[in-house]
Formats: sequence, structure tokens, C-alpha cells
Amino acid sequence: MGIVEASCREPAQARAWPSKDQRADTHPTAMASRATPGELQEEATCSLTIACGHNFCRACLTGHCEERGAGGLTCPQCRAPFQKGQFKPNTQLNNIVQKLRQLGPGQGEGLCEGHQKRLKLFYEDYGAAVCLVCEKSRDHKSHRVVPMEEAAAQEDQAHVKMLREEREKLLGWKATGEEKSQEYLKQTRAAWQKIVAEFQQQRHFLEEQERLLLAQLEQLDEMIVKTWTDTVTKLSEQISRLSERIGELEGKCQKPVSEFLQDIRSTLSRCEERQAQQPEEMAPELEEQVRGFSQKVIVLSETLREFKGTWGGWRRGK
Repeated sequence: MGIVEASCREPAQARAWPSKDQRADTHPTAMASRATPGELQEEATCSLTIACGHNFCRACLTGHCEERGAGGLTCPQCRAPFQKGQFKPNTQLNNIVQKLRQLGPGQGEGLCEGHQKRLKLFYEDYGAAVCLVCEKSRDHKSHRVVPMEEAAAQEDQAHVKMLREEREKLLGWKATGEEKSQEYLKQTRAAWQKIVAEFQQQRHFLEEQERLLLAQLEQLDEMIVKTWTDTVTKLSEQISRLSERIGELEGKCQKPVSEFLQDIRSTLSRCEERQAQQPEEMAPELEEQVRGFSQKVIVLSETLREFKGTWGGWRRGK
């Protein structure tokens, strides 16, 4: 047997048709604003919908039909005509009440679980909402109670204040971070300019030193070549003269012995006068310059090696 049939077995005379004011009070909207889930259940399970779409309880609608008797039936609310028997249970409204009941007492409509009264007060000590009956009990007389609206406003203000403080804190961190970032960027840009200027200056210095050293080395090369050329020229002259004497003596050896012996002494005398002379060694100052350049190359290599090691350590973060 359905819920509507089971809850509507009361006689038709059980309830009189309500007055206009009473009908306004028993309208589903008005009832839902004040009624408990149990009262809503009672009204919804007896709620019938007529042809015009308005809803009334079974007892009231049955009584209205009996009062009219054989006369025409009209909707008490909009005066639209309808015929007896042209109404059906409002199952949709009943389903809504069922869902409200599933929420539990005090959850769907903000009711006190113990007294089924609206929660109008707030205990600040416990952070709990109570009804007027709870407020008058002995257990809560010493507690500080404020209206729900005031408590909500206080909570809202407290949360807004807290959030504003958090926002100010974040804004302060942001400003501090931005200030530090700008200072760091200023330092890095200054370091960038300094590095560019230093490397440019060092490049100019190294290029100038390179040109100077190469020019000096080229001059030293020319001096060495000139000294060796002079030495080779002198040695070549001596070699040429000695070759002439050798040829002269070999020619005389081909002559008769008597003729050879007659002028041998003069020939040997000329040979002794033209003995080979050892060339002069390289000038001491030239040797000193060569040794000086060799030492400069060693110092330059060591300096560059040390610089590479230091710079490599910086790049690796050491």
C-alpha cells in the first residue's frame, strides 16, 4: 500500500475546509518555513494536486468537494474549475520532504537537535549554535551568548582581519624580495660592465705586449742572421784562399823535383801566412738577449698556466 493511501485513511469529515487565512498558512511554502520535517512529512504525504496545479491536503480537498455538493467545483486559490476525482498525489513534493529528512535534525533547516527549534544564539565559549530553550537551561546560564547574526559578523570580521594581515605579510615579503632582487641585479650589471672593461683593457695590454715582444724578437733575429752571415762570409773567404793554395801545391807536385824544391819554401811561407782563423764568437750582449727572451717565455707560460687554473676554479664554483 502506498504512502499516500496509508496516510489518508481518516474520514472526510476529520478536517473542515480551512479559511482563506488558514489556507495561506497551510500553503506548502509557508509551512516549509516554519514546520519540522515530521510536519512536512504529514502534509506532503496527504498533498493532492488538482487540474490547475495547486496543492491541497486530502482531507481539506474532500471536505471542499462535499460542501459544494452537486455544484461546480473551483480551485479555492485561483477559482479555476475542476471535476471531482481529477486530482492525484503530489509525489514530487513528498520526495523533497524525504530528502530533507535524510539530512537529519537541525541540518536541513538549522534546528536544535534536542528541541527542534531554530538556532538563533551562539555560545562564544564553545563555538556552538543553540536555540532559545538551550539558552535558558541551567547548564548554559554562565556562558556568553550572542545572536547568530552578530556572531557571524564577528567571525567574518575576524577572518577578514586575519586574511588582510596575511595579505600585508605577503605584500611585505614581495616588496622585500623585489628590493633585494633589484639590488642583486644592480650588482650583477655593475660586475658585467667591470668584467667587460677589465678584459678589454687586458686584451689591449696583452696585444701591445705581444707586438712589443715580437718586434724585439724580430730585431734579435735580424742581428743573429747578420752576425752569422758575416761569419759565413769570412769563413768562405778563408776556405777559398786555402783551396787556391791546395791547388797550387798539387800543381807543383806534378813538376820535376828540382823545380819543385826551388820555390817550395816560398810556397810554404805563403801557406803559413794564410792559416785558417777561427771566427769570432757571438757577441756577449747578443747571447744575453737570447737568454732574456727565453726567460720571458718561461715566465709568460707560467703566468698563463696559473691564470687558467684560477679561472677554471672560479668557473667550477671553487
